[in-house]
Amino acid sequence: MMTKKSLIQSPEAIEKMRVAGKLASDVLVMLDEHVRVGISTEALNQIAHDYIVNVQQAIPAPLNYNAFPKSICTSINHVVCHGIPAENKLLKDGDIINIDVTVIKDGYYGDTSKMWIVGNGSIMAQRICKVAQDALYAGMSVVKNGARLGDVGAAIQAVVEPERFSIVREFCGHGISNEFHHEPQVMHYGKKGTGFELKTGMTFTIEPMINQGTWQTKILPDEWTAITKDRKLSAQWEHTMVVTDNGCEVFTTRLKKI
Repeated sequence: MMTKKSLIQSPEAIEKMRVAGKLASDVLVMLDEHVRVGISTEALNQIAHDYIVNVQQAIPAPLNYNAFPKSICTSINHVVCHGIPAENKLLKDGDIINIDVTVIKDGYYGDTSKMWIVGNGSIMAQRICKVAQDALYAGMSVVKNGARLGDVGAAIQAVVEPERFSIVREFCGHGISNEFHHEPQVMHYGKKGTGFELKTGMTFTIEPMINQGTWQTKILPDEWTAITKDRKLSAQWEHTMVVTDNGCEVFTTRLKKI
C-alpha cells in the first residue's frame, strides 16, 4: 500500500499524466467512427492497438497485464467490465458497449472509458447509459482538496438510486500514476463526510458501473469477464483526474462532455 504522502504527485508527474490522459481520450474519439453494427470487438481491439502503438508511440496498458490478452476492454450489454475482445463477438443493432482504454506514455498512465449505443437502442439502453454518465460527473463534481471519498460515493448514489438502478460493489475506481492501480480505492457508494481525505495532487479514476437489476456480478471462466448476475444491462463511464484546491482537473476529457 502506498503512503498518503506518496500519493501526491509532483508537477512533472502531473504533466506526464496530462499527456497520457489525452492520448487515452484520443483513442476513444478515434474509435467512434468504427463502433457500428457488424464489427467485431477483436477488430476494434486491433484498430486501437495499432493506433496506440504506431500513431501515439505509446503502450496499451491492459495487454499482458496479469495475463489479460488484449489491448482494450470491450464490455457489451450485461458485461460489467473487463470484457475480452474476440473475432466472434459482433456488435448488433441495439447493443450497448463500453470500451475501456488505458495508455502508458513516458511511464505514466491515462485511463478512460465510455459507452456507445449501437444503432437503435431501447429506452432502457439510453437511460442506463445516461445515468451512468451523470453519475460519473456527479462524483467528479465534489472532488476537491479536503473532500472525502465518501462524498464522491454519496454523490453517485444520489444520482443512480432514484433512477432504480444499482451500483456495482465489487469493482471500484483507483489511484493511478506511474502504476496502473494503487491506493486509494474509490468506491462508488458511501456516506458523505466519511472515508479517505483527498489532497491536492492526488490522482485517481472515478468509474461507476451501474446495473439495470441487481448490483451483484459474477466472473466468467476466462477469469476476467464480469457480468451481471441476473444478465441485465450494465453501463460505465470513466475519467482520470487530479485533485486541485477547489475541484479537479480531468486528464481524459474530450471536446464534448463524453
